Amino acid sequence: MVWMDTHCHLDAPEFDQDRSEILNQMQIHQIEALVLPAVYFAAWPAIVKLNQQQPRCYASFGFHPIYLAQHQPQQLKELTTWLLEHRAVAVGECGLDFYLPELEVQAQEEWFIAQIRIACELDLPLIIHARRSTDAVLKCLRRFPSAKGVIHSFAGSTQQAELLVKQGFYLGVGGTITYERAQRLRAAIQAMPLEFLVLETDAPDQPDSQWRGKRNDLSRLPVIAQALADLRQESLATIAQATTANAKRLFNLPE
Repeated sequence: MVWMDTHCHLDAPEFDQDRSEILNQMQIHQIEALVLPAVYFAAWPAIVKLNQQQPRCYASFGFHPIYLAQHQPQQLKELTTWLLEHRAVAVGECGLDFYLPELEVQAQEEWFIAQIRIACELDLPLIIHARRSTDAVLKCLRRFPSAKGVIHSFAGSTQQAELLVKQGFYLGVGGTITYERAQRLRAAIQAMPLEFLVLETDAPDQPDSQWRGKRNDLSRLPVIAQALADLRQESLATIAQATTANAKRLFNLPE
């Protein structure tokens, strides 16, 4: 069985001491590829370096809403150049975060819309952060019928999931589904067509229930996959084949 982690922050400082060892986990855990979404401009070079070190670490460049204070208008002008020159597979991590009250909503939306527009112009998928903002994200996406991508760490309702899938978006499934208390999310993931689900760790964040309080890493992806298989009452082989194929289709990766 071969897996793909569609959302991993391997550039994060939490991995500074053992990043090469973590990369070696790809082969150990049969992880064929990683997508590394950058969250602010200063992080982009580190993503490029990782891609050069391991070509199966695919780059994505964007502006995360949490780091709104760090984003500068001139940096947005460089996004298209970086996406093209470094053969990025997606735009992001971008989106909206309504959990943190200090993040000004209008400014978030302006940055998000600008990145959706660039993604559409380049025919690239978006990697979208939608914390407590799924309805607002949907509203923005409806303005761009050609937009495509994945909702990272989807945490919405079945109805919201249906609307996103209807628009052609994939749902990122991570460690959150391993928590029994996440009943709404588990019901939504269980109800969605398997061809719209992809796996992610979000390492070093969002560890599964068995790994709570620890630094998340690539070794936990098979645990998430098993939880998804159990939830949907499907074989692990079926989950592996489908989610890996979905990720390759989403990010236009070679077979």
